[in-house]
Amino acid sequence: MFYFRTVTVSPLIPERISRLKELSYNLWFSWHPEAQELFRRLDESAWETFNHNPVKLLLQVKSDSFERAAADPDYLALYDQVFDALDRYLKDADWFKNKYPHLVDKTVAYFSAEFGLHESLPIYSGGLGVLAGDHCKAASDLGVPLVGVGLLYKQGYFTQRINREGWQEAHYPYQNYNEMPVKPALDQAGKEIIVEVELPGRTVYLKVWQVLVGRVIIYLMDADITLNNHQDRQLTAQLYGGNKDTRIAQEMLLGIGGVRALRQLGIHPAAWHINEGHAAFLCLERLQELVRSGIPLATAKEVVRANTLFTTHTPVPAGHDVYDADKVDYYLNHYYDKLGVDRDSFLSFGWDRQKNNYNMTILAMNFAAYCNGVSKLHGQISRQMFHYLYEHIPVEEVPIFSVTNGIHTLTWLSEELAALFNNYLHPGWSNNLCETSLWQAVDQIPDEMLWDIHRNLKKKAINFFRQAVKRHRLRNQEPAERIAEVDQYFNPEAFTIGFARRFATYKRATLLFKDMERLAGLFSDPEKPVQLIFAGKAHPADRPGQDLIKRIYEISQQEPFRGKIVFIENYDMNVARHMIQGVDLWLNTPRWPMEASGTSGMKAAANGVINCSVLDGWWPEAYNGENGFAVGQHTGYQNDEEQDRDDAYHLYGLLEEQIIPAFYERKNDYPYRWIKMMKNCIKTIAPAFSSERMVKEYTDRFYSHAIERAELFTGRHFQSAGQLQDFKRYLKDNWHHVAVKHVDANAIKGKELMAGETLELACDVYLGPIQPDNVVVEVVHGCEGDHTLVGIKTTPLQVTGQKGDGIYHYQGGFTLEQGTCGFTVRIRPQHPLFATKFELALASWAHNF
Repeated sequence: MFYFRTVTVSPLIPERISRLKELSYNLWFSWHPEAQELFRRLDESAWETFNHNPVKLLLQVKSDSFERAAADPDYLALYDQVFDALDRYLKDADWFKNKYPHLVDKTVAYFSAEFGLHESLPIYSGGLGVLAGDHCKAASDLGVPLVGVGLLYKQGYFTQRINREGWQEAHYPYQNYNEMPVKPALDQAGKEIIVEVELPGRTVYLKVWQVLVGRVIIYLMDADITLNNHQDRQLTAQLYGGNKDTRIAQEMLLGIGGVRALRQLGIHPAAWHINEGHAAFLCLERLQELVRSGIPLATAKEVVRANTLFTTHTPVPAGHDVYDADKVDYYLNHYYDKLGVDRDSFLSFGWDRQKNNYNMTILAMNFAAYCNGVSKLHGQISRQMFHYLYEHIPVEEVPIFSVTNGIHTLTWLSEELAALFNNYLHPGWSNNLCETSLWQAVDQIPDEMLWDIHRNLKKKAINFFRQAVKRHRLRNQEPAERIAEVDQYFNPEAFTIGFARRFATYKRATLLFKDMERLAGLFSDPEKPVQLIFAGKAHPADRPGQDLIKRIYEISQQEPFRGKIVFIENYDMNVARHMIQGVDLWLNTPRWPMEASGTSGMKAAANGVINCSVLDGWWPEAYNGENGFAVGQHTGYQNDEEQDRDDAYHLYGLLEEQIIPAFYERKNDYPYRWIKMMKNCIKTIAPAFSSERMVKEYTDRFYSHAIERAELFTGRHFQSAGQLQDFKRYLKDNWHHVAVKHVDANAIKGKELMAGETLELACDVYLGPIQPDNVVVEVVHGCEGDHTLVGIKTTPLQVTGQKGDGIYHYQGGFTLEQGTCGFTVRIRPQHPLFATKFELALASWAHNF
């Protein structure tokens, strides 16, 4: 091997269209079809070949193409229209500025291990990354002052190839950053930014790159530079690659390196959002910054907690990164001296006492004032998962909240449907995506017009699928007749089911194959043909997931499924776009309750594609009986096999008795009942599950409060943070005194209680040295369920006297509701600086009254 340097030679673009290069480096183009059209018109074949990468396109297009474009009046008119729209977008007044004018210069740092922005930047694996990308796009649209922080992976996740036997093969092509929409980040002196992170026995250097996403900048760090040895240059080679050592090193680069990168950029976030536990080490870095500046560790913890938000994305235990104590000690022992703690104290920051390991999710939770799941059901499941950390608190009061995911509608909505909505919805619909009333106008769209657009999208998708299968077979050097037969694959008029997601076993991709004879009957009906498109990647280390892909491939080669069931390899955002816009039914069959959210179904719904899903993740919030179909019921199965069997047969029944008959019920060649469901699907799901709604919710519920808490906790020489820490320590030291001594509920004895009456209570509590202002004494009431209270409500009692020796008398009552009611009395801490009522997870409950 010999040394060489690489230079990138830019094309000579005529002055009249010279801003094309600027546009190619702003991912704003990815959700504006007219901007993409500027690149497509230069060379349509190259645009498709380069997977819609405008940077590479401009480097490869011949100069005469630029000259033709600069002399074409139609092209120039479109060019002027696009850049006028871009300029207005970048400077217009926006939602955040209008609602939070006092916070416009307060940055929110959003850390994520992956960002799925566009197929031209393949540094994502699936739902988590695409969600992060959609989050950043919506933040840009709304003007939220957000910056993203992540890693730039030289080989991305992996390129999936399916060989002739049906096995997934993982290939790792190197990305050429000079041909991607990324640029080096520069400091104020115009120099490239290099960040240092200490790993055992050496320092790793990270080059910082930037990606423009409208008004948002994402900073990505890359270890593949000559300052590092060969082994360390591989640390940012692959997303979710390598072993435990690679993973913990990557997470140090992301969390620790990310904080240091922002500091070098002169960015000092007012709020920090950890998107999944991979970035939780940022808390340790922020902690040591404060300690180094002279802030006591206990106070520093409160400062870090005050403005940190953590979002957990998985209810599956394997989805939470864990390490043994020795691994953490080996990689992070240099933080002991920085923080002034011993090994055990340091490990306690993220120690899972139940499973006896260091858990990145628990580390993030311990340093976040706010925690949330990504659907209402996922919030509930997360509260159950981590209830053992809050053993004195009922499950439903565990302070893990939920913000249901959403999608960046304009990224995923087909151009054809967007044009239709322009004609029938309010003119400002695309700037008010979560305004439910605007979407009611979908009912005014002529049924025939909506269906004709859907049919055309389906034909376009089928052509894309055929070409993909042909390329697959050509690469595998299959016989000419095997390649030619693909032209007969897929019937544009047939009922088409799409299934595309990560191939993990709990997602049950092959649930429909439970009864092959029954399935064959579905696929053999010439009057009501059915076809099924699969796509998705299994992690290279997940052999059971790869087995699922192989089984699907083998079945697709058999009669009567040949040409009707197809697996499309290398699932990416481009494949996803064609699928969610071009199938009739979106199938989702996770084993309940293991799906956290499931945003692909939201993307399909925005395009009028009907969902058929297990009532898991987001679907229980969306399904109303008229906008899709629900699979299975949750009745406490004895085992997975029993649940799989019942869900499979329920799915067969839905297809045979409801779904397929509704699709083929025609009048004048139009399925009016199906179209009505499509309209219900669009108008009920599109506004409620947009990333605009999601980011507004994050901002209103968390970002704005975190920013305000940051100002409060860092002001006056960290006085508030110190006060809160002193208060917490005092209550922890003295809580053993606290007890409910006596509850007088005799008023209810022998009396018929009526709904609407007030049940009066009196109680004595012992607080010891703790003052009444430091606690809440309250009635906890709700319905009885499985030896606990559910649907909990609380009503505070008022202190009415002191009996001496730390005993106080409280009185009050609550309004009775119809039915069987359970109630008790408890004492919990309170402080005006608490972010949530159980920030301090202490409670003392009444006994035997």
